[in-house]
Amino acid sequence: MKELNIFFTGLSFFTRIPFPKWADFKKEYQREAIKYFPIAGAIIGGIAALVFYLCNVLLPFNLAVILSMIATAMLTGALHEDGFMDVCDGFGGAWTKERILEIMKDSLIGAFGVTGIIFLILTKFYCQFSISANQLPWILIAAHSSSRMTAATLVNTHQYARVENSKAKDYSQKLSIGNFIFMILSGILPLALLGNAKFFLIIIPVYASKWLLGRFFNKWIGGYTGDCIGATQQVCELVFYLSYLSLLNY
Repeated sequence: MKELNIFFTGLSFFTRIPFPKWADFKKEYQREAIKYFPIAGAIIGGIAALVFYLCNVLLPFNLAVILSMIATAMLTGALHEDGFMDVCDGFGGAWTKERILEIMKDSLIGAFGVTGIIFLILTKFYCQFSISANQLPWILIAAHSSSRMTAATLVNTHQYARVENSKAKDYSQKLSIGNFIFMILSGILPLALLGNAKFFLIIIPVYASKWLLGRFFNKWIGGYTGDCIGATQQVCELVFYLSYLSLLNY
């Protein structure tokens, strides 16, 4: 029962799915909830896949893809997209740690954030549009799960950069070895849905993207923030689609 409570604690933070009234919320559960980030991603990807499948029956393929993308943003409250825009604004518009963190905490969106999210969404759309209708639902599940797993590894490989209290800090505690392995496996296993062992290679460029972003974050702010995790998830999801399309051609 405790694990179920921890799971719903994480799910209610990572998505707009409400915390069940019958479940028991405790603040200490937030420390372990990050291990369920990939499973939350699989749920998000599954709902996106269902929306795509149903819409593709009645509507043109490109509209089904767009509506599926809208569904994911609505389901998460655009949490990760918001983090991506904040990171674009913070690192694009400042040169000191203090100023970068200050900009990222600001609720206003600047030119870097707007430009970045436009290019990100356009590229994700054309990637998904380039995948067959039969395969796209499985791709969505695997991409959302593995990208969240990869982004969540920042918790164990890097230090939290903010010193003041923040909503994300409760989810930034390092995981135990057992929980970390569980998170890795739950993020990688959905790749089996793609039907060919070669697609497990996708995790290499996906993790490489996280590694490069982690180095970049360390250089400028000495670690990561919740926005950095959101931005990393978005970049890793995009790299997943690009890597899948690349492997299809070779």
